[in-house]
Amino acid sequence: MSLHRSTPDDVHDSAEELRTALKDNGITLPSLGVDLPGFAGSYGVPLVALGNCNAATARRLAEVLRRAAAR
Repeated sequence: MSLHRSTPDDVHDSAEELRTALKDNGITLPSLGVDLPGFAGSYGVPLVALGNCNAATARRLAEVLRRAAAR
């Protein structure tokens, strides 16, 4: 997967798309958002920060991903 320069709108939109997809599967990552230092860093590609979650949420996310991968 190649990296490309994202605009602030691209990164915010991507974070919201992910938030919606997770919500559709009963998962909430409260600290999901845009990694603001990524805009200022030399890396050049703004990042979506997934943040932290509790163990139950991690298990639910793993379950959803396993089901999706089996399709």
